Amino acid sequence: MTLPPLNRPPAGFDVSGDALALIAALASGGDARITLAQDTGLNRYLSAPHPRDVLAYSSSTVSDISADAFAHLLGSGGVRGQEPYAARLEALRARIRAAYGIGADTEIVLAPSGTDLEYVALALAMGRREAGIHNVLLGADETGSGCIHSAHGRFFANETALVGGVAAGEPVAGMGAITLVDVPVRCPDGVARTSAEIAAGMAQEIAAAQADGKHSVVHCVHGSKTGLVLPALADLDALLAEFGQDATFVVDACQARITSAAIADYLERGVIVLMTGSKFVGAPPFNGWALVPAELARRAAPLPHGFAQIFRRAEWPAAWPGAEALEDSANPSLALRLEAALFEIERFQAIPMARIEAMIAAFETALRDRLLAPLGLKRVTPGSGDEGDSPIEMRTLATLDLTAMPGLATFDEAQAAHKALALDGIRLGQPVKCVRVEQGWGGTMRVGLAMPQIARWNGLSPEALAAEIATDMTRIAEGLAAAAQRQIV
Repeated sequence: MTLPPLNRPPAGFDVSGDALALIAALASGGDARITLAQDTGLNRYLSAPHPRDVLAYSSSTVSDISADAFAHLLGSGGVRGQEPYAARLEALRARIRAAYGIGADTEIVLAPSGTDLEYVALALAMGRREAGIHNVLLGADETGSGCIHSAHGRFFANETALVGGVAAGEPVAGMGAITLVDVPVRCPDGVARTSAEIAAGMAQEIAAAQADGKHSVVHCVHGSKTGLVLPALADLDALLAEFGQDATFVVDACQARITSAAIADYLERGVIVLMTGSKFVGAPPFNGWALVPAELARRAAPLPHGFAQIFRRAEWPAAWPGAEALEDSANPSLALRLEAALFEIERFQAIPMARIEAMIAAFETALRDRLLAPLGLKRVTPGSGDEGDSPIEMRTLATLDLTAMPGLATFDEAQAAHKALALDGIRLGQPVKCVRVEQGWGGTMRVGLAMPQIARWNGLSPEALAAEIATDMTRIAEGLAAAAQRQIV
């Protein structure tokens, strides 16, 4: 295996021997999205499973592995791979609980991707009502396109991390009847809907499902592609009080822009929390976990037999009903990606919150002064208020409104520029449809921090930190300007 020139590994990175074997391992054990293209050495999201010499603020889409995490996997993290798969995953569960202060009675299901986690929520709702499940998604355009299939109890690709030969869109055996509705998080003009409006739409769907004899799976979102948190806890509490017996609530926190306190708030309410390690966490894709409140786990129905094509036995808690029917094999590549995620989470969680807040403030200052102002751009606010009203974790992500820049003003133009920038060494988050213009959707791109960046910045003085981020934002501004000019010509 060789690395194409576009990968640009950092100076001094040894691309041979154990490093190449690790790269191959990190790019396997998943579905087709993880496969590296021969011409670029990148996966479908233009990321690589090794450190690269690129300017990366792309955590809202996907991250490359940091040099520190890669070195960790080559050292002690790789040594852990000698443990039996079940023991290794159980140790990872314990570390997730410790990192976020989660009680031992919270069960943890591990999965090859955030899209696979949707099956966990459906499994927990099975058997609750004879007529089946009504799945209420929230803002599918702002969470992930693949989840439309998995939320319907169907395969979302032509292979899984376990088997090939399945067909995207085909039902997973044993899931039963599932209906699906998507509650949009934005109005037709692109403006984010209020929490009250979202909650009212959810209540209407749950009530209709009740009348049809169905149990609802209701999705909240804590950190959408543009940083939305919906519904607010007060509105979620009202829904739980009214429909708690007829609905299973799950929060999509797959961006992992969520604090320990927010996780605790959801778990205390009996809400499932879905997270991944490949976005804000900064580990290589694909990996994820579902945090399942104890009471939900205790009354779980046996797993559908179709899960034998998706999950391995050790990826579910040992005592889970039906887990014994899953294949007792190992996916060491998934364990490596999870190990990288825990490496990043543990060192990030060790940084004092005041220090993290100072680094985020420095990022916002440089973003405003060196990127937005010089290009005459606006920042898309996550909700109806100002950026400063957002939770601290959402301030690690900025969505740029590019509609004022000829050449980047439309969604299609922004998409083309995004790919060109990525292949030229500037990686940003993919465009999102959240700004309306006369001809349709306007151009956007996202600038997001990741745990490895913050961990590295933690060793800098305030002056050095400000200088480095200012340089980065200036380079992004120059890249955007050049990309716009190329597309105008």
